[in-house]
Amino acid sequence: MSQPAVADTRRLNSKPQDLTDAYGPPSNFLEIDVYDPQTLGVGRTRYTVYKVRMRTNLPIFKLKDSCVTRRYSDFEWLKTELERDSKIVVPPLPGKALKRQLPFRGDEGIFEDSFIEERRVGLEQFINRIAGHPLAQNERCLHMFLQEATIDRNYIPGKVRH
Repeated sequence: MSQPAVADTRRLNSKPQDLTDAYGPPSNFLEIDVYDPQTLGVGRTRYTVYKVRMRTNLPIFKLKDSCVTRRYSDFEWLKTELERDSKIVVPPLPGKALKRQLPFRGDEGIFEDSFIEERRVGLEQFINRIAGHPLAQNERCLHMFLQEATIDRNYIPGKVRH
């Protein structure tokens, strides 16, 4: 009769942590903030832009600190490009809020502060989920979105080489 299997509960030997380990930068990090929404234009040409700041030490990104300005439609473009060219499941964007765009509303619609903040949070969650995916990090469209001042919508899709 064989002995019952017993789990090995001994602790792994770990090296003592020094101050550099405890308070130094993490070995790999990627931080993306969507902040400072600004509403521009007037009337029917009114729109909101957001600053998108990325900080990283991942070698795949050529810039370690970048800040770009993006509209909701730029996030839609990124989502469409990733769905077409990558093998990842792309998370949803915050909704379009079509009812908020109707005329003769008693409020500011899509330009109301509470809506803009709700959308900003949703966009930040979206871009962090995308950029945190190892396969998405190789996509040229993501690099352009995060690091180029303007998006070249005629770019040639593909992988980033590092």
